This record gives sequence, C-alpha cells and structure tokens, in this order.
Amino acid sequence: MAGFKDIIGHEQIIGHLQNAIASDKVSHAYILNGPDQSGKLMLAEAFATALQCEKKGAEGCMECHSCKQALSHNQPDIIYVRHEKPNTIAVDDIREQINQDIVVKPYSSPYKIYIVDEAEKMNPSAQNALLKTIEEPPLYAVILLLTTKADSFLPTVLSRCIRLNIKPVPDEKIRDFLMKNYQIPDYQAEISVAFAQGNVGKAIQLAASDNFKELKDSAVQLMKRVKDIEIYEMGEAVKQISNFKLSINDYFDIMMIWYRDVLMYKATIDINSLIFKEQVYEIKKQASNSSYHGIQKILEALEKAKIRLNANVNFDLVIELLLLTIKENS
Repeated sequence: MAGFKDIIGHEQIIGHLQNAIASDKVSHAYILNGPDQSGKLMLAEAFATALQCEKKGAEGCMECHSCKQALSHNQPDIIYVRHEKPNTIAVDDIREQINQDIVVKPYSSPYKIYIVDEAEKMNPSAQNALLKTIEEPPLYAVILLLTTKADSFLPTVLSRCIRLNIKPVPDEKIRDFLMKNYQIPDYQAEISVAFAQGNVGKAIQLAASDNFKELKDSAVQLMKRVKDIEIYEMGEAVKQISNFKLSINDYFDIMMIWYRDVLMYKATIDINSLIFKEQVYEIKKQASNSSYHGIQKILEALEKAKIRLNANVNFDLVIELLLLTIKENS
C-alpha cells in the first residue's frame, strides 16, 4: 500500500481526492475507471488511508495507528469486498459485505470505507442491491468501485457516483521511475514503456518479467531473419512462435513496435526516436530495404492476424500467412 506521494502520475485524480478531503466534501460513492494495473487500487488505498488518518490531513501520515493498520491491510474500517465466484460479484456478496455491514457504525475511524475491486463483475441484481445503499447511505460511508468497464454499470448506479477516469501516465515519468527503482538500462525501460502505453503497473510487470524478456528476444530474432527464411523453413518459424501462444497478442505488439521503428527511421533518419535503440543496425538495414507501402502492409497484416486469432481461425495458418506477408514486404 502507498500514499498519494508514492503514486506515479494521476495528478488530476489525486488533486480531486485531496481537495475533497481538505474541503470536507467527500462523496459517498466513487467509480475509479481504467485498465488493469493502471493504479486504481493504489489510488483507492491512498484515499482510504488519508481519510482514516488520525492527523486528519489530505495525505496519510503513515505513522499513526490507523495508517499503520492500513499499511498492513488490518484497518477495521477499510473493508475489501471479496467474491467467491471468479467471474461474478453476486447479490449475496453485496448484501452480506456491504448492505448488512454498513448499518454498523465505524469501529474506530471517521469513515467506513468499502473497496470493491473488479466491480464490473457485479451482476444486475448485485448492482440493484448496491443502489439501495448508495441512494441513502449513512454519513460515514464511502464506497469505492474499481472497474475496467464503468459503462457496464446500470445508469442508475453511474448517476449516483463520482466517476474518475484513469488516464495514461506520460512515458518519461514511467521510464524515469523504472530506471531509478529497477536499475534497468534505458533501452529496456523504453521497450517496457512503449509496450505499457501509459500503464505504470504493466510497465513494472514487464520490466521485472523474465517471460517478457524471453518473448521479446524471440520476436526480435525472428524480425531480424524473417526475410531470409525459406518457404520450407516456415513450419519451424511457426513452431517457434507457437511456444508463446498464450501471449500471442504481446508477441504481435513487440513485432508492431519493431516495424513502427523501421517506419520511423525511414521517415526521419533519427535514432533517438527508436524504441529498439540497441538494434539500430538492423532497423537501419530494414528501413533501407523496405518501402513505406510494404511496412504499412506488414502493420496491417499484424492487426488482421490479431482479429483472426480472436475469431478462432487456425493458429498455424494465421501465423504462416502473417510471416509470408512480412517476408514479401521486408
């Protein structure tokens, strides 16, 4: 758990939440909406910690009894709503953990705070049960709904909550954070940042992942030699990619970043704008041997391959067709 000061980016949302605390205008219900690993839980926990802090500031002091309890996830008035079914938050989960519990006053704090992660999993019955509580909540109640799909909520739920949308964090902030805290070289940070698209949690996961490094190395080696692969060797190349079948969209994204580098260098002859700076020799070579039209066709083929695999078209067939298109246009 972290305080607001430890969170990378999200200044607008942090400002909104801290102003609500400072002006004593805390809403009874918030929706934090954004992709997986984008910082929703960190923001919710920092907000909850600050609200319950005994020093009553806009930031948790991390030293008082309440803050120490919050840090160890033992603060009795910060409640994490759980659900047994992996894909559903059922009506009983809401009734038992929120509706029936919320009538009991806080144990030791000014607020009783409920954090509902993966709130998009609430079925309509669960949402309607929650609606009864957020329509007439006790003064001490704060409900934080964390979701990747706020638009899936019932309009009546949306209208009674303050919605805060998580925005991408600027690349340079994530890059500096990774290099400072994970001691990784700049080119590795660049790849993680490009891949994460403003999502700090995903960037951290990628920077620390051996699996991602293996996947990236495999994709890069393939991109470097795909033009020289003979037709009879295609089966072996397809087999190599099939080792990463469960992460195939990530594999495709690495390939897309590679060809965007090729396109960028061809257009600008500027190595500073490249993500794969350590592969500059190969990028230059491919840029000089490829046409703009050919690179564009490769990028389009990668998008088509994603769509086809999502539609359950035969994996080997999709990959072979993709590799042939890359070979023809490299």
